[in-house]
Amino acid sequence: MPKNIKKKVSAARMPAVSIAAALSFLKETKGALTWTAQEFARGVGITVAEARPALAVLQMQGYVKPGAGKNEWMTSVDGDVVSGAAAPRFNVEAVQKALEDLRGRITAVNKDAKAEFRVSSAIAFGDFMTDRAQVQAADVGIELARRSARAAMRISKVDERAFLKTLRAGKQMIRLIPFEPWMRERAHRRFL
Repeated sequence: MPKNIKKKVSAARMPAVSIAAALSFLKETKGALTWTAQEFARGVGITVAEARPALAVLQMQGYVKPGAGKNEWMTSVDGDVVSGAAAPRFNVEAVQKALEDLRGRITAVNKDAKAEFRVSSAIAFGDFMTDRAQVQAADVGIELARRSARAAMRISKVDERAFLKTLRAGKQMIRLIPFEPWMRERAHRRFL
């Protein structure tokens, strides 16, 4: 293989961002006309240099397309669908209130010695952190730990979903999801 091809192949590395984090960012862009590579990089916790190949991959997938200005991007309809974006319908104050209520429920659960689980980490992210008037439901990554002697056992998905449903308390303005490590890299608000 010629040297110049080897250099190009070795230089073409996979983006340093998880697809889940990238899709989470795309979800936040619903309601924004355009956004920049810098905003993408800041949003998913990578450098602008790392963002370029990630955006190229998202463009190849049909999830984003270049905007009119230099370094501007737009989320496509397919990007909205795959990211789970919804029309922004909540006001920021209502989402903030729902998050504060959730913080109170987490504190209460963590103090309750009879509760099967305790929340060891909670990270909120979403377009509620922007300056938009209308936003989507906030996503909150919840990391659970068993409180009982069965602590060595893995938490079943059924038990986890049931607990998260109870913790959510029917609030439409928040979406509780099991914690994943990429969430710490995203622009977020930490609860615990």
